[in-house]
Amino acid sequence: MKTRLILASLATATALTFALPAFAADSAQDFVDKAAVGGLFEVDSSKIFEGKAQDQSVKDFAHKMIEDHGAANAKLESIAGEQKQTVPKELDAKHKADLDSLQNAKDDKPYVQMQRDAHSEAVTLFESYAKDGDNAQLKTFASETLPTLKMHQEMIEKIVSATDNASSTTSSTTPAVTTTDTANPAAPVPGANSFTEDQAKSRIQDAGFSDVSALTKDDKGIWRGQATKGGKTTNVALDYQGNVVADAN
Repeated sequence: MKTRLILASLATATALTFALPAFAADSAQDFVDKAAVGGLFEVDSSKIFEGKAQDQSVKDFAHKMIEDHGAANAKLESIAGEQKQTVPKELDAKHKADLDSLQNAKDDKPYVQMQRDAHSEAVTLFESYAKDGDNAQLKTFASETLPTLKMHQEMIEKIVSATDNASSTTSSTTPAVTTTDTANPAAPVPGANSFTEDQAKSRIQDAGFSDVSALTKDDKGIWRGQATKGGKTTNVALDYQGNVVADAN
């Protein structure tokens, strides 16, 4: 009987562990590390796109990220210093790689998608720590900063919605980005992809395919799956530009 109770307790504890948000912090230092690196990335990435964004709404968004996250970063550094926490001064490897890819981005899509992902992670992190954090001052900081993060999240979703609406009015054979005298490529173009699964399926269907299935987005930002056209089932891919390519492996 005791063995059963012990096993049941362990199972419950394991379930609770896996139920925790992936981006939650398990200590004050962990929260500071994640919040600081996330804030640095917001500022650094937005500095790139404040100058190069093609869409004015993206340019305005980038400017606000620099202001708001710059202020939040300074406040976090002050509080963390008082609490004897170490504040990261540079990005981790993943965020450095993301920043490098943005330097070479040809349009706004990679930045917009990274902002969606970053703010989703930030809201999860700050909500979790504001509720269950182990440091009172940092909990207050998380709680006070959270509304601003959620506002940013709403702003970027509006930008995405406006972009999707604009894309839906264009021909299904036209790339989702502006190009100059270039045809759709014979192979999908790698890049941060902001299409949802439903949007990817719809765009592939618009290109004349049916029975679209098994769609997954690979590590190059390309949606891949299977579809039928002319009575034949084939591999199909959709890149971040909106190009649909058949027989893509």
